[in-house]
Amino acid sequence: MPPKSVPVKAGQTSSKKPSRQRHSQKQQPAPITDRLKRLFTSLCAQVDGGHFANAIRTCNKILRLDPSDRDALRTKLFLLLQTEQYVIALALIAEINEQCSFERAYALYRLQREEDAAQVLKEIKNNGKEAEQRGAMHLEAQLSYRQGSYQSSLDIYNELLETADPASDEYADILTNLPASQSHQDFITTTFMQSMSQLPSSIASTLESAPPPVLSQPASILAFVEDPTKKPEAVVTKKKLRTKRVPKGIIPGVSPPPDPERWLKKSERTSYTQGKKRRGAGGGATQGATVGAESGPVSASHGGKTGGKGKGGKKK
Repeated sequence: MPPKSVPVKAGQTSSKKPSRQRHSQKQQPAPITDRLKRLFTSLCAQVDGGHFANAIRTCNKILRLDPSDRDALRTKLFLLLQTEQYVIALALIAEINEQCSFERAYALYRLQREEDAAQVLKEIKNNGKEAEQRGAMHLEAQLSYRQGSYQSSLDIYNELLETADPASDEYADILTNLPASQSHQDFITTTFMQSMSQLPSSIASTLESAPPPVLSQPASILAFVEDPTKKPEAVVTKKKLRTKRVPKGIIPGVSPPPDPERWLKKSERTSYTQGKKRRGAGGGATQGATVGAESGPVSASHGGKTGGKGKGGKKK
């Protein structure tokens, strides 16, 4: 039965206020421009701090809002190369419409695809910009060094050194790489020939006429390649026995063995004896009593007199 409404008299106002219905209002998302601005601010802080993994996630968030953002795409490509994700970087280069020839050549170089990298570097030399051509020269010198063309690498580094600023980091990098190419080239042209000339003629002729050694590594690798149609056998692993743990400070064979009854109650051990007798059993003495009073009277000597009765010794 519904509750009855209380009548309000004339001239009186009801003290109860109408209840307000609170509806949960969904917060409207911020405009895309504001969200992009906040994301780019976070991206700059992450790149400056070296947090490249978090920066890649921020780039993905930006690209979800604006898939054609050029700055986000270029930044993500840079971060992928910095984190050595070269396969993903090549896939991203294929999606970008603009030319990224140097980045593509660098990714191919790091993936050990020297021939493809050399082909891209040749295209940069013919059609690339001046800034890309200088970077391509550095990459070509490293590629020549890897392929064993030390003289070509040495010539490129010398050319770069002449036009580099002595106060720049590029100049320091060239000075680091130049001696390595020079030392390898000197070994091939002079050091190796001098060492060969110092050997006896019989040994030198044998070395020159001998065929190159056959590497045993590929054969060993092929020996362990299994037939793909062959089912793998179940590998039985032996359970490793657990070594006994010795407590600290215990020397096996020297320290005494522990008590075998240490896990039993004290009352159940063989070394347990029944309750011991209390000291002075049979009643205690009162205060002022002297020990040995029962054995006999104690003789007292006062002033050298003996054998006399004391005061009050007479019987009435």
